Amino acid sequence: MKSIGFIGGGRVTKILLNGFKKAGILLDNVVVYDISTDTLKELKKDFPEIKTVSDDNMLAASQDMVFLAVHPPAMASVLEEIKSYLNPDSVVISLAPKPKIEEISSLLGGFTRIVRMIPNAPSIINEGYNPITFAPEINVSLKKEILDLFNVLGVTPEVEENKLEAYAVLTAMGPTYFWFQFNELLQLGRSFGLADTEIKDSLWNMISGAAQTFYQSELNPEEVIDLVPVKPMADEEEKIKTAYQARLGAMFQQLRE
Repeated sequence: MKSIGFIGGGRVTKILLNGFKKAGILLDNVVVYDISTDTLKELKKDFPEIKTVSDDNMLAASQDMVFLAVHPPAMASVLEEIKSYLNPDSVVISLAPKPKIEEISSLLGGFTRIVRMIPNAPSIINEGYNPITFAPEINVSLKKEILDLFNVLGVTPEVEENKLEAYAVLTAMGPTYFWFQFNELLQLGRSFGLADTEIKDSLWNMISGAAQTFYQSELNPEEVIDLVPVKPMADEEEKIKTAYQARLGAMFQQLRE
C-alpha cells in the first residue's frame, strides 16, 4: 500500500482511519499533520502505529496520497503551504465539499493529480457511501488503486463533479438528520421499560425495514406513508419539512458559491 498523509487530524481523518483499520489495512505508513497536539494525542491512542506531526505539514504533504481533511475556509491557505512539498507522482485527495478540482489545481500551482471525495460517517464501520470524482489526469490504473482503497469503507460511486455539493448535503450530512431521532427513540424505549438489547434489535430492524420499504417497494412515497394509520408526529411534520427545505436548500447554495 502506498504511503498516506493527512492534512488535518479531526473527525473525518478518525473516521477513515477507523474504517481502514477495521478492514485490516496496516497504518504504519500513515502520517497525520494537525496544529492541535491534543487532537494528535487522541489519534495516537487509537492508532499508535501512525506518525503524527504538529509543527510542519511537509512530511504529510510529501506522501504518495495526500488527504486534505480541512474545512473549506482553510483550504486556500493549506494548499498554498503544501504545494512545494508535493511529489510529482503524488495524488491529492480533497475530502471537503469545496473548492472544485480546477480551483484546487490553480492553488497548487498547476498540480493536476487531484481527486475529490465526499466522506460519509458510516465509513467508520465500513458501511459508508462516499461519492468520488477524478481529475482527467488520473489514469485508469491509478483510479483503480484509489477505488480499491476506498471501497473497503463502503460504496464509492464515481459521480460528476457538479453533483458533489448535492451529495454533501444528502449523504455526508444525512446521518445528522436521523441520529438524534434514533437516540430519542432509544431513550423512550428505556422509559417504557425495555432493555437496551431489546430496543436496539427492534429499532435496527424497524429502521432498515422502513428504508427498504420506502426505496425498494413498488409503492409511491404517499402510499408508503399511508401504510401506518397512526401518526403521532403529524402536527410537527410541516415544521420539519419547512426546515428541510429552508436550511438544507440554503446549505446547498452556500456550497455552490
